[in-house]
Amino acid sequence: MADDSSINNGNVPILIQNVSKFEELPVGHFLFTSESVCSGHPDKLCDQISDAILDACLEQDPHSYVACETCTKTGFVMVFGEITTRAVVNFEEVVRNTVKQIGYDSDEKGLNYKTMKVIINLDQQSYEIAECVYIHKRAEDIGAGDQGMMFGYATDETPQLMPMTHVLATSITRKLDEIRVSNTPVSVKWLRPDGKAQVTVQYQKKDGALIPRRIHTILISIQHSEYVNNDEIYQFVYEYVIKIVCPPELLDSKTRIFINPSGKFTIGGPAADAGLTGRKIIVDTYGGWGAHGGGAFSGKDSTKVDRSGAYMARLVAKSLVASNLCRRCLVQLSYGIGIAELLSLNIETYGTICKGYTEKDLLKIVMHNFDFRPGALLKNLKLNVPQFQKTASGGHFGRTDCNFVWEEPVTLTLQNIKINT
Repeated sequence: MADDSSINNGNVPILIQNVSKFEELPVGHFLFTSESVCSGHPDKLCDQISDAILDACLEQDPHSYVACETCTKTGFVMVFGEITTRAVVNFEEVVRNTVKQIGYDSDEKGLNYKTMKVIINLDQQSYEIAECVYIHKRAEDIGAGDQGMMFGYATDETPQLMPMTHVLATSITRKLDEIRVSNTPVSVKWLRPDGKAQVTVQYQKKDGALIPRRIHTILISIQHSEYVNNDEIYQFVYEYVIKIVCPPELLDSKTRIFINPSGKFTIGGPAADAGLTGRKIIVDTYGGWGAHGGGAFSGKDSTKVDRSGAYMARLVAKSLVASNLCRRCLVQLSYGIGIAELLSLNIETYGTICKGYTEKDLLKIVMHNFDFRPGALLKNLKLNVPQFQKTASGGHFGRTDCNFVWEEPVTLTLQNIKINT
């Protein structure tokens, strides 16, 4: 990819192909990279279908128990898993409508919601699991649907209390989706649903806290029609995506920008790559920061602590940072199948804890302010309300366009808690 001097003026970042040698960074500085994908990425397509089915069940029956997986390849989508619900849902209709909403309406784009084959293979949840989790139990005594550990992370480097690399990568893919769907502020009929973005930021670490200093590299791959040339794609992406999304103070003349480095990206979606629910768990969370317990979110109701526990861990971490008790925070929870009570809780603040407190103190504060039982998570986080398709593209955390309860920091009560004892 040759340099585009028509776009490079002064401090404008350079569109390049050849990667120069790594430059030496100042002491205390390091590079970190996160990625995101557009709504039409095959894996994200599957996430959205699984969560659309969960929402359809919850809309009629808030006590639906759903574990729904989706896979896709050329010309077909298959939904499979276990669902116990009183809802009467036309699952094939939900699948086709979701694919249509995402923008796959022709084979040329990678999938056609009108002509694709849809396979539904759903059973009811195992009675053994149901019996140990919720049958004959009060709401507050509902057990966890499985064993596992979950993580939540927060950092004060952005207003969303999310990592800058994740915020930027996700904002780029969401902006691409937004422009493609609305066809404004510029007509981009050549833009297709599939795409990815990757952002590298140069950070400075100071007393455990992280300070984004500059955007080092931006890489964007977007699916397009045959009827657009590379110069048009470069100009569109720089003017209407990068300049809008990226803080100008973080861009400089050394920022490297790669647009469709593979050359052409006309074959995309399920026609190019198979998709499967749950394969973008890092995109869904913190872009590689913190940690991940390994369990995916989409297609799972709140008794599946892979999802509800991770949402709760995020709320705890965000509340601690928002309360200025620390600047960075990683929270780990663990559960056991059929058991209502939390098995373990750990808090890591990376050395950023507020003076006068210890992490032991934070554990006391958290246990005093939060109820971790699965039944309490369902109630307090409003997890029996249809809202999950929105989480399946654009991230589950750090969203400012959705009223997710787990993104609303709790005002922590510190009274009657013995500190440093």
